[in-house]
This record gives sequence, structure tokens and C-alpha cells, in this order.
Amino acid sequence: MCIRDRYKVLNFLGAEINYGGRVTDDKDSRLIKTIMLDYMNPEVLRDGYRFSESGSYYSPAAGKRKDYLQYIADLPRISHPEVFGLHENAEIITAQAETRTILETILNSQPRSSAGSKEQERDTMVLELARSVESKIPGLFALELVSQKYPTLYEESMNTVLMQELVRYNGLLDVMKTSLCEIQLALAGAVVMSEDIEDMRNSIFNNVVPKLWSEKSFLSLKPLSSWFIELNDRLAFMQDWIDNGTPITFWISGFFFPQAFLTGTKQNYARRHTIAIDKLSFEFIIMDDKKAADITEKPQDGCYVHGMLLEGARWDYEKHKLSDSLPKELYTDMPLIWFLPKDASKDEGKAKEGIYNCPVYKVLTRYGTLSTTGHSTNFVLFIELPSDEKESKWVKAGVAGFLSLRY
Repeated sequence: MCIRDRYKVLNFLGAEINYGGRVTDDKDSRLIKTIMLDYMNPEVLRDGYRFSESGSYYSPAAGKRKDYLQYIADLPRISHPEVFGLHENAEIITAQAETRTILETILNSQPRSSAGSKEQERDTMVLELARSVESKIPGLFALELVSQKYPTLYEESMNTVLMQELVRYNGLLDVMKTSLCEIQLALAGAVVMSEDIEDMRNSIFNNVVPKLWSEKSFLSLKPLSSWFIELNDRLAFMQDWIDNGTPITFWISGFFFPQAFLTGTKQNYARRHTIAIDKLSFEFIIMDDKKAADITEKPQDGCYVHGMLLEGARWDYEKHKLSDSLPKELYTDMPLIWFLPKDASKDEGKAKEGIYNCPVYKVLTRYGTLSTTGHSTNFVLFIELPSDEKESKWVKAGVAGFLSLRY
């Protein structure tokens, strides 16, 4: 067995066998394999081999015990993000997360009730907010009228996607309208305040999405005020679709279930070109020379998509490739992308170079559970982004796309 084969065995033992039973997410598994390759390769035995770009972490030359102790003493006391392959902006994101955790802990430790005028002031504030939200909620979508305008058609799967989305939004709107009416009655003393309504009162006061709503809602990490703005933006997107026909470009962040939209796109192509849908994948054409507002016609096949954001890297509009993030620029907008279905069998066995397979999630947490449809509640799909760098760089940097942020 040659030396390189021995390292392949070590990497397989570590990444596939040792962690194989513990790590079930394919993105986490890819990261483990990538990190282990940096530490288990023939170059590690070379003096001065760098484990990070700065050179602060390197393979020391063979020496005596005191030499190794001195090497350890010279290591940075605080690990910089680059040792993990992360961009320096990761420090800012970590600090924000820690601050958020502290503030949430303080908020949760507050007393749930107080005596006298403070309790009355609190209820008055919640009552005003409930009335304000209720006044700004649009009516439920008229599903029967929409189904007549957009009937189920063999050649247009987007009609089905629209109806499914409207059913989900109606379910959320119905719960919101009912609970807002109940909380106003409860605060006025007309009905007994149930546990759910009590929780809703506390949530509204703390600017948190009530549990009653979040159970029926799209996945979101935003506070109540930002969540409500996003809800209205989503409803406006759906209403524009109803009024003006299938969009020329799709705001993918506006979907409750974007996977259904992507499947509908493939379904249209499969039926138009008489090909099995399970043989299709997407080609991702980055249209960074145009904005969504500039597009006046739909593509013959596929769809134009906008609304994604990128973390850990940015899109370079001059080089037309993935590039390092700018300092303090935590998230950047992705350009318009043409999702064009193609026959995946033609690419089988072909190694793709200069491409980063970027995971896209609904929200920043990156983790989710499998729903009854077999899809993740958070992960959406992989998109291929052109890059001059090795894919391992972006994997370690945690580069990913998102449909929604925290604000």
C-alpha cells in the first residue's frame, strides 16, 4: 500500500466510520471530510506545513520537549476564525449570537405578572398592539375564485403550487384573526384567558411571534415586528400573482414550501419535453448583469429566481464568481439566477471543477427535521456557484445561501 492510500484509509476511518454513525447530515459529513483532509495528508510531515493561511498554526520541526512546549506557548491565546477556515466576520456573528442568548435569558427570567398600574400598562400596550396587527391583516384568499382562474392544468404545475401556498397562508391568517379577537376579549375581561392566550400576551409584549402563530407559520427567526412585515410582503407577492398572472421572476423567499415550487418547475419541463422528472436536475445560470425588475419576459424553460442571500462569501459582479466577504459585510444579496432544468444523466461521471455546491436554507440556523413529505423543514437545495478557489475553502468557511435573516 502506497503512502497516499494509507492516508485515504485514515480519512475514511475518521470521517466515515468514526463519525459516520453520529453525523447524519450530508453537509456536516462533507465538512468533516474536508477538515480531516487538512490534518491527514502526507504534507503534514513536512516541517512548516501550514494549517492556516496566517501561518500561526504549522507543523513544527522535530525537536526536544522544550521546543514543543515553546511552540504551544507561542500559539494564540484566542483562536482566530481563520484556524477553522472561517472568515473574520464569523467573530462578529458569534458575538451577536452570544449577546442574543444573554438577552433572551434575561427576558425569559422576567416575572410573568406584576401588581397594580404596571400590569394595567402592560395589558394596555398589548391591547393596542393586538388591535394594530388585526387592522393590518388582509382577508383570507378566496380559494374558490382563485381555483377558477388558475385551475389544475397538465401543462402548468405552478397553478397547483399557488393553490397549495394559499391554503397554507389562509391557515395562518385564520389562526391570527381568531386569536387576536380572543386576546382582546380576554384583556377586556369578557372571556377567561386561556393558557395559549396568556402565552400570546407575553409574546406580543416581548416582541416574539406567539406559539399559536409560529405553529402555523413559515419558518422564521425574526422578532414579531419584522415577522409581520415579512408576512405582509409574502401576502403581497401572492396577491400580485393572483391579480397579474404567474410572475416573470419568482421571489423564492415568499414561498411557504419552496421545494414544491422547484418541483413544479421541473414538472413543467418534464411534461413539455416528455422526460421523467426524476432524471432532471437544475443548471444554475447567474444573471448578474440584470435585476429582477429589468426582466420583461419569462424564460421558455425553467424560471428566474431572486431573493436569496449569501453568508460567508459574496458574489463578485466584476469577476462573475464567488469571492471572499468584505469586512463587516455579514450577508450579501445573490444576483438573479435562472433555474434551468436539464437531463442529469448527461452529467453522470463527469467531474465538475471551478464549482462550489452551495447549500441553501430557509433560515440561518441551518438545521431542520424531515417533514411528512420527506423534505427538510429548513434545507432547500444545493446550487452550483462558479469559483476560482478550491471547493474546500468555501466548505470550511460555511458558505451558504438563505431565504430569510433574523431582522
